[in-house]
Amino acid sequence: MSNARQVESFGVPWERDYGYVQAVKRGDTIYLSGQVAHDGTDLIAPAPVDDAGLVTDFSRTGEQLRQCYANAAVLLERFGASMDDVVEEVIYAIDVDAADAAAGPVRKEAYGRPDPQVASTMIGTPRLAFRELLVEVSFVARV
Repeated sequence: MSNARQVESFGVPWERDYGYVQAVKRGDTIYLSGQVAHDGTDLIAPAPVDDAGLVTDFSRTGEQLRQCYANAAVLLERFGASMDDVVEEVIYAIDVDAADAAAGPVRKEAYGRPDPQVASTMIGTPRLAFRELLVEVSFVARV
């Protein structure tokens, strides 16, 4: 097994601002940073927030979650991998009930099967990197 390190990024401003890469492959393992709902330029389905910066509507959770999985698939493909190679995911959610309602159908679609073969954890959190985000998903894949 090679110890060579390969990294991938999307080139979004927050990678530079915060200082990280989207994915690192070391040996046969690929680690994906938390994926959020963006298209490489803009946030996708941003949640509305009030004057205090609090989310006022969680109905876009499924749409954001779908984009998180789409972004993960793009990154994995750059390593010659796919969602079939994912062994673990962690979903971070602002509203666990909304995320739980959306996660089943979205995850089954993303993994292309009714019983995704992946260890999964969901964690509730008071907020994410951008106030308009409802979910973020990190992944570990083995190839």
